[in-house]
Amino acid sequence: MTEKSTKKYNVWIWILSIAIPVAVAVLFKVRIPGVERLGFLPPIYASINGLTAFLLIVAVIMVRNGNRSIHELLMKTCIVLSVLFLIMYVAYHMTSDATPYGGEGAIRYVYYFILITHIVLSVTIIPFVLVTYVRAITGNFQKHKKIARITFPLWLYVAITGVIVYVMIAPYY
Repeated sequence: MTEKSTKKYNVWIWILSIAIPVAVAVLFKVRIPGVERLGFLPPIYASINGLTAFLLIVAVIMVRNGNRSIHELLMKTCIVLSVLFLIMYVAYHMTSDATPYGGEGAIRYVYYFILITHIVLSVTIIPFVLVTYVRAITGNFQKHKKIARITFPLWLYVAITGVIVYVMIAPYY
């Protein structure tokens, strides 16, 4: 890969890493008039998070066992699943008001800790995933491996805590 094409990817990484969280924040304020609440989506996008977590683990096992082609397929699938999650998540919030958490006592603090770290890391993970992916597709496997050691646990945490947040708030929908 040439230096020029790597720089082109870096520009796109910056654009997407900023545009995606900004778009999500803006779209959270938008309500689609005349569209019925999409209340069926939360269990679907929580399941997508769970599937993503599972596939991330399998992908790491595959690459450690030397099966790079299956690893690549699984990682691309995780990216697609993350995009689908994001689309459904935004669609739900464009048709529904936020659901307040109804738990009381110490569990309330646990919920908000998990929720806040999930949100912060879900924004943080975007450039990590993109850089890790670009390093793989450009054949820079040494650097890919180095950043993947950071990306994997962060992405896995975001996927797992997405499921936990859903399970904790589901009784209050």
